Amino acid sequence: MDRLLYTAMTGASGTMNQQASIAQNLANISTPGYRAEEHRLRAVQVQTHNTPAALPTRAFAVDSNTYTDFSAGPMQMTDRPLDVAIKGSGWLAVTAPDGTEAYTRYGNLQIDANGTLMTMGGQPVVGDTGPINVPPDQRVVIGDDGTISIVPKTGLQTSSPIGRLKLVNPDTNAMQRRGDGLFAMKTGLPADQDDSIRLATGYIEGSNVNPAEQLVSMISLQRQFEMQIQMITNAEANDKSATAILTVS
Repeated sequence: MDRLLYTAMTGASGTMNQQASIAQNLANISTPGYRAEEHRLRAVQVQTHNTPAALPTRAFAVDSNTYTDFSAGPMQMTDRPLDVAIKGSGWLAVTAPDGTEAYTRYGNLQIDANGTLMTMGGQPVVGDTGPINVPPDQRVVIGDDGTISIVPKTGLQTSSPIGRLKLVNPDTNAMQRRGDGLFAMKTGLPADQDDSIRLATGYIEGSNVNPAEQLVSMISLQRQFEMQIQMITNAEANDKSATAILTVS
């Protein structure tokens, strides 16, 4: 009875977490650069400190880890000069709201009222010498190596570099997802710049979520959750029947 209840109860709780993860993935199908995530479960025996040790009759399911799918999403052409997509592996460095360095594949850039180059999410991009500020009345050109150049909108059309985007390519096992959707190094230290990363200007990378796969998983998890709840209901019915048999009339 204990084994049945613990397995079904904690399994149902874990299944709900998996459903929430899939719901988040489906909500971000159209989010540029989004990386799908998945909650993975494992069975663990209940540990006791009794002497002698209790029998291993109870087990429960726990989140073993949250897996992130780092595969690339589809390239979408926009012909917008401030849109960039990373070719292959790599990340664009930005300044997170808490002031630390974070990483994203969301290359849909814009220039705010102060002339600061930032993502559409409002995070300033990190340049080789800090934030990148664009003077007024200038056209921005982004090279495939991340170099930011400006060209006057009027007069002599001379290109002048003003900075370079910081592009990094750390081991994905050393990275973790933040609560705001950005990624950061587990050590909390900034990653080193990788000069071999190349950009595609006028493109953005779409989400790597597979809608069909996520919908099939959602249906499967729903049936699994119903089965676990039915197991708990059956355990309750069995307990009532056993109590009725043992009750002295």
